[in-house]
Amino acid sequence: MDKRQLSAFICVFEERNITRAAEQLSLTQPALSATVKALEEELGTQLFVRKPRGVEVTEDARALYPHACRMLQEMAALTSRFRKRQDGMPLSIGVEQDVASPCLASLLEKIHLEMPDMLVTLDPGCTGDIRLGCESLRCEDELFMPLFDEHYMLAFPSSHPLAQVAELTLEQLYSHPWVMYPAHDSHQRFLPFYGTAAGAPSANAGSFTLALDLVEAGFGLAIAPHSLIETRCDLSARPLPGYPLLRRIGICYAVQAVENPAVNRLLERLNEVTALAG
Repeated sequence: MDKRQLSAFICVFEERNITRAAEQLSLTQPALSATVKALEEELGTQLFVRKPRGVEVTEDARALYPHACRMLQEMAALTSRFRKRQDGMPLSIGVEQDVASPCLASLLEKIHLEMPDMLVTLDPGCTGDIRLGCESLRCEDELFMPLFDEHYMLAFPSSHPLAQVAELTLEQLYSHPWVMYPAHDSHQRFLPFYGTAAGAPSANAGSFTLALDLVEAGFGLAIAPHSLIETRCDLSARPLPGYPLLRRIGICYAVQAVENPAVNRLLERLNEVTALAG
């Protein structure tokens, strides 16, 4: 039993006439009759009785009709689902480790809203047609489209005494142990907050995510993006004293990436959304 046989059966059932059904299906009468006959042989029952003017449906045909209609609808829905996925414009996005889920979720919501036919693939790290990451970590030959600005904040356990300090000063930070990032591009920007402890970290981390693991374990304070601290239930965040430090998250992409229709379309739509928001 296949789609062709079911379509033929339904059309003859509804028209009650082989000639009209053949016209509806753009078939010859012999071809339609042969298709219906093959279905009857497969089911082992007679579905139609020929009359001088049309056909009469049998009880088995009446029982088959709703099932046949449902089967065709399910076939159409299944075909549409997989064809839509295959026809979707593919776009692979690399996601840097220290990009918080809310930033990624915001980008994906825009893609889903503005380009629902896009077939998105997410991979970790420096890969993909484009990359969601920090501007300071983009390669020399890459372009950058800014999406989010976020503050660096002080991260500490929620039970830490600093939570009770009304106004934080640099001097108050100098006496505490620090988790630092000696190999990170932001290390030099953070040195003024470490004070005399700059040469004696309590622990080192290769990423903000790993640093927050150390903070949760009680190794000391750390400076990290606010969005990442917010994802930790046992940590608190507060602004750093002095001039605020920011980082910019956005899309890093090579010049030749715009030759990819999916990348070009995404950048255009994001530009339009940003312009409307502004």
